[in-house]
Amino acid sequence: MPSLLEVFVNRPFSPPASSGLAESFAPSQAIRVCHVSMCLQTGGLERLLVDFARFHDRKKFELQFIALAGDGQPAADIRAERCSARVLNDSLKIRKLRSIAQLVQQLKQQRTQIVHTHNTYAQFYGTLAAKLAGVPIVINTQHGGGCGDSWKAQWQFKLANRWTQRVVGVSHDAARLCQQQDRGSQNKITTIWNGINLDRFTYHGPKLKPMAISVARLSTTKDFPTLLRAVPLVLPHVPDFRLRIVGDGPERAKLETLIDELNLRPQVELLGERHDVPALLAESGFFVSSSLSEGISLTLLEAMAVGLPVVATAVGGNPEVVLDGHTGRLAPAGDPVALARAIVDLCADRDLWSVMGTLGRHRIEQNFEIRQMIRSYETLYEELLQKPDR
Repeated sequence: MPSLLEVFVNRPFSPPASSGLAESFAPSQAIRVCHVSMCLQTGGLERLLVDFARFHDRKKFELQFIALAGDGQPAADIRAERCSARVLNDSLKIRKLRSIAQLVQQLKQQRTQIVHTHNTYAQFYGTLAAKLAGVPIVINTQHGGGCGDSWKAQWQFKLANRWTQRVVGVSHDAARLCQQQDRGSQNKITTIWNGINLDRFTYHGPKLKPMAISVARLSTTKDFPTLLRAVPLVLPHVPDFRLRIVGDGPERAKLETLIDELNLRPQVELLGERHDVPALLAESGFFVSSSLSEGISLTLLEAMAVGLPVVATAVGGNPEVVLDGHTGRLAPAGDPVALARAIVDLCADRDLWSVMGTLGRHRIEQNFEIRQMIRSYETLYEELLQKPDR
């Protein structure tokens, strides 16, 4: 008697009319890659998926994108690049068996050769579907610091790694954490740094005024309370210091309250979600990040691409991007006093900002450009298809 999962897998599945299937694909001899993610809503990971669609080698690769839940603008952007983008669940509540069955059927229908998953949850379900569909190669990218802190995430990561040919950390720190969390898969874990589209970020250099900007989702991981508590410590030394925070998220109400408690309305602006980030960066003196955890921060790369010096916490991949004392300053996480000191020290070196900005731009061009990143993944695809046991 067939199992419940087999019944789901073998049930005919018709995609909804709004699934966004592309009418024109790459030639049939192209390598067929399916990216599997948790969602296709606004975020750094999803921006990278759009760039995969935009900059991949269309002569060699045919891409499709499947999200477990959460449709959004990135899905529309991917479809505009003539790639298939499908979201399996209308809401963020994932129907697990049905989603696996749909994934299996889509992988079979597209004759997928490589499944490229993104982060632990998508890896677990994408790897299971790939095995059931007979897909020979699975790659997983971990975009944050390791696979997650919960026992469930670490269990899913270890199990999925048994059927994953390569795990890619977006920073050396992320790869190191993945190796610690699954020592049995150490030989599968490597690093490919994130990249950005430099075409969007023209070099301007810093404005020589103490206008700091921070761009991030307003979440607990970004630790904006530490940044706000640093501001009153900066003002006695830099009275004209100002801070703009760009982004939205679940912590916004708490941050509004904290700004009022600290009497920072004259110095701090919460600008919300904005679509003119390059222009806002070009108006700024330097970039600041107070994150507790990072993979490779795309907004940090973007700020350096514009030519801004940086103050950032020394977490995750930040020290791999920011050269302390050369392209900016690093400070310990969760410490308002240390963060304030780094900001004050940077402001005291204002005559070096242009040099720092130039060095930062050069560093992004050399190491963190999106086409370079995608070529590295495509080389990995080809190597694994030639020798899947590597």
